Amino acid sequence: MPSTILRPLALGLSSSLLMLVQAAVAADGEAIIQKGGASPAAMPCMSCHGADGRGMAAGGFPRLAGLPEAYLAKQLADFRAGRRESPLMQPIAQALSEAEAAAVARSYAALPKVNVKTGAPERPREGSGAWLALRGAWERNIPECTLCHGPSGVGVGDAFPPLAGQSAEYIEAQLRAWRGTPAQPGGRKTKPVAAVPPTRRNDPNGLMQHIAADLTEAEIKAVAAYFAGLGDTTEPFDASQHRLR
Repeated sequence: MPSTILRPLALGLSSSLLMLVQAAVAADGEAIIQKGGASPAAMPCMSCHGADGRGMAAGGFPRLAGLPEAYLAKQLADFRAGRRESPLMQPIAQALSEAEAAAVARSYAALPKVNVKTGAPERPREGSGAWLALRGAWERNIPECTLCHGPSGVGVGDAFPPLAGQSAEYIEAQLRAWRGTPAQPGGRKTKPVAAVPPTRRNDPNGLMQHIAADLTEAEIKAVAAYFAGLGDTTEPFDASQHRLR
């Protein structure tokens, strides 16, 4: 066979082989979670999110295990693009290649989902975290959290992630990130404090920014504590909880 034909054929085979090798490496999301990505700046995910992917409540690091793959991939893309700000996560997301980010999302999505406490919920006390979660505050145009995040907060589809199983610290922090910090007028002995804009702007149609802005600090703490108390339970896993995902 003429060398002029063999040369492009060999180049084609080399390119295909290289792509296969790259795909194999990139597909190893578990290795990235445990050891980090190809870039030194892409630190091991488990350092903050735990060896089991259930997060570290004390540090405010969220549970990633069992979250929808498309949701996780979007969050990494949003960190990379600055739609979701974090001095810790933005450099890591930017250091991951697109293939590595996809592999990490796929690996975390394959881990066990949250197992929520079963049984009929007690009648919520008006104004409590449970009341906001289950009934909302429609007089202020705040829908119940479960309307979007599903029964018991187990999540719906790829856009509305589980709230059950996340720590109160993390849920509180995200609500404040969507809300930002309102300006504080100065007093006789204090200086005025300028408003801080939201650091998270990646919710569908700005829905969470509106809700968070209308919640009081006490309500943020109450609703976060409610969802944090729902999972994980030691009861047998109930896969039917996740029928909407």
